[in-house]
Amino acid sequence: MSKLKTKSKNLKLENILKKLGSVVVAYSGGLDSAYLLKVALDTLGKDNVLAVTARSETYPYSEYKEAVNIAKDIGARHLTIKTSELGIRNFKENPVNRCYYCKKELFKKLVVIAKERGLKHVVDGTNYDDLKDVRHGRKAAKELGIRSPLLEAEIGKEFTRDHSKVLGLKTWHKPSFACLASRIPFNSKITSEKLNRVEKAENYLRTLGFKQVRVRMHDDTARLEFYRDDFRRLLRVGVNNKVVRVLKRLGFKYVSLDLEGYRTGSMHAAIDKRPVRV
Repeated sequence: MSKLKTKSKNLKLENILKKLGSVVVAYSGGLDSAYLLKVALDTLGKDNVLAVTARSETYPYSEYKEAVNIAKDIGARHLTIKTSELGIRNFKENPVNRCYYCKKELFKKLVVIAKERGLKHVVDGTNYDDLKDVRHGRKAAKELGIRSPLLEAEIGKEFTRDHSKVLGLKTWHKPSFACLASRIPFNSKITSEKLNRVEKAENYLRTLGFKQVRVRMHDDTARLEFYRDDFRRLLRVGVNNKVVRVLKRLGFKYVSLDLEGYRTGSMHAAIDKRPVRV
């Protein structure tokens, strides 16, 4: 990207935030929300920005802890609220649009917080590249007037990562993360036991050096997604045996490697009616 285009996007993002005036940032501690929080803070000042993180069964404690530390490093005001997606019947039943019900509940809480704190808008970290994927949560955002400054400024993931590095944010090389519910096939009920099992399995795999990993749960089978560059490391006899042993101890009867590798939204393949192309 040319320096001129980069400067243009930066200015566009700053101008969007200046017009908003004051914001509550839906903040998970991931690449996008951390970058948005930092730019909002630099643009609007500490008193006009509040980061809010939701603690729930669908996000690992390790992610929450990291989010708290990053917000502290940035120097932002930070508030933690508790949510329970498993208390939302339409979410727990795990329909294709489950994210709509989750985001609707979260955004409603953030709108109330913004009004109570005298902040004018609620913003989230949706970026321009997210338009390529199925995002049912976008409907909830539109219904409740949630703004997405990165999307509006046409800023994608690569831009966010590059500029996070320039700004000295620890999240610049952080892998993408989605809530643990995304590991469970649509229309298969989401339970705390399933979420807990997936969380423990993924935490273990990260201790082996696998940074981008998904443990997709298909009944008693764990379907592992890694970057293809990591296949060789996984298939080493010692590592392979450890992974199988630990995941079986967690309750999985079968452990399989997805040869397509890591990709977002892979659970949609089971409901996609289009012919499979290879």
